[in-house]
Amino acid sequence: MASKTAAALIIGNELLSGKVADANTVVLAKTLASVGVRFERVHTVLDDRAVIAAEVAALSDKYDVVFTSGGVGPTHDDLTIDSVADAFEVEVERSEPIEKMLRAYYGDNIKDGHLRMARTPVGARLVVTPQMPWPTVVMRNVWILPGVPQIFAMKMSVVAAELAGAAAFVSVAVYTHLDEGNLKPLLDAVVAAHPHVDVGSYPKWKEPRYRTKVTFDGGDLATVSPARDSFVASLPEGAVADIKDA
Repeated sequence: MASKTAAALIIGNELLSGKVADANTVVLAKTLASVGVRFERVHTVLDDRAVIAAEVAALSDKYDVVFTSGGVGPTHDDLTIDSVADAFEVEVERSEPIEKMLRAYYGDNIKDGHLRMARTPVGARLVVTPQMPWPTVVMRNVWILPGVPQIFAMKMSVVAAELAGAAAFVSVAVYTHLDEGNLKPLLDAVVAAHPHVDVGSYPKWKEPRYRTKVTFDGGDLATVSPARDSFVASLPEGAVADIKDA
């Protein structure tokens, strides 16, 4: 059975202006790999409601699951909820469960700005787990996640629990003392012989331990190991610096 596919839409002017570095993509990628979901695309866009809506609609049509990151707070530039609603041509409503939690948390200090964080697209579902009781909003196949890295990372337990079922992808690595120019014919041979293994080559500059890291990714160890072993056997004596999980 084919793996589910995923894409991410990373939202925020601060990312494209260089004020903030994206820390969420790598966290999401590792989570999806751990549950066997193939992460195929990442788009980064400005805080533009029409652009976000168009991207959500396009990605939702093409991929099994889509994740947005950012734009879910109470301020003028937090446009994701409205944009996702636009993408699916629905209205926005206030979620009673989220409103209740917000009122319990802020008490008498609650403001209209706080209550804006209870807004959800009509038809969205709220996903909770014992580890993460604060609801995660999911609109059809689109997960609407926060942009704050610490909170985003906390949401990954919910994502993993919801998407669990497929086996984790397997990744192993070979560290060599050879550069990519010398490795190319060997890599071409292993790629041709093992079409179901994703082979990656990553050179390191001024690293005394090795020159190039070569990774072998696949659905299981039985598929990945022969490709790795074939590559290692093709290397000249003394070319291997280390072999381990990637």
